[in-house]
Amino acid sequence: MKIRRGLKTCLLLLMTLPVWVPVWMLVSGSFMGTAEVYKNVGPVLDKASGMAVWQVFPEFPILRPFVELLLDSPDFFKMFWNSCIQVFPVLLGQVCIAVPAAWAFARFRFKGKKVLYVLYILLMVLPFQVTMVSSYLVLDRLNLTETHLALIIPNIFSAFPVFIMEKFFRAVPVSLIEAAKLDGSGEFYIFIKVGVPIGAPGILSIVILGFLEYWNAIEQPLTFLVRRKDLWPLPLYLPEITAGKAGVAFAAAVIMMTPAVLLFLYGQKYLEQGIAASGLKE
Repeated sequence: MKIRRGLKTCLLLLMTLPVWVPVWMLVSGSFMGTAEVYKNVGPVLDKASGMAVWQVFPEFPILRPFVELLLDSPDFFKMFWNSCIQVFPVLLGQVCIAVPAAWAFARFRFKGKKVLYVLYILLMVLPFQVTMVSSYLVLDRLNLTETHLALIIPNIFSAFPVFIMEKFFRAVPVSLIEAAKLDGSGEFYIFIKVGVPIGAPGILSIVILGFLEYWNAIEQPLTFLVRRKDLWPLPLYLPEITAGKAGVAFAAAVIMMTPAVLLFLYGQKYLEQGIAASGLKE
């Protein structure tokens, strides 16, 4: 039994290597000097002769890339702040709009419900490249292009959070709702006191998934903020770093992924509860 468990563990570790190796290269590269990084990946970055290699640990670990990034790169802080401005209002707006919309789809019957829900699904399935031109024309007509609102408003009304939360609210036991109605509770009170607590894992799920998506967004900022580099978010900072500052690029990537990793680790238990809640029965 122990041998079989050990073999399974080794197999799982081998399967995770393709995921963890790039992450480890990123972290270790952030502690390398420019010369060491160039020596390892110079043939890739600058078409130098020889083969690219990578050491497991830095030969001479230093903090200079982080110091240069945090103390001598004001553009980094500006783009970091831009990312916060563009991401957190979206998450708050989705909670305020998508959650009540999902409750309505899950608990109410009204004319045209199925057609409207199918439209939501279609909007969720369509990639950004398909709706890019029409979205740009609408935002340009509203004079919202080249502003933070060009990214905030469309994402607030994303269909994906509604789709996720509708599944959670559909699993709310009818007996709880009927008991609340017998106590004289109104629909809004039932939504706040019954729906939201039971759907809390789902709400945390859409917040985490939304943060991961919008924190790393590239195509939308490039489309709607093409002429306003001062409004660009953090993901567009990395391509601007030259090959001579590869260590700074590694450090910037580490700092950029840290909030997402911490949020995922914090919300992992809520994601697990969300999966269990989706199978809730009366």
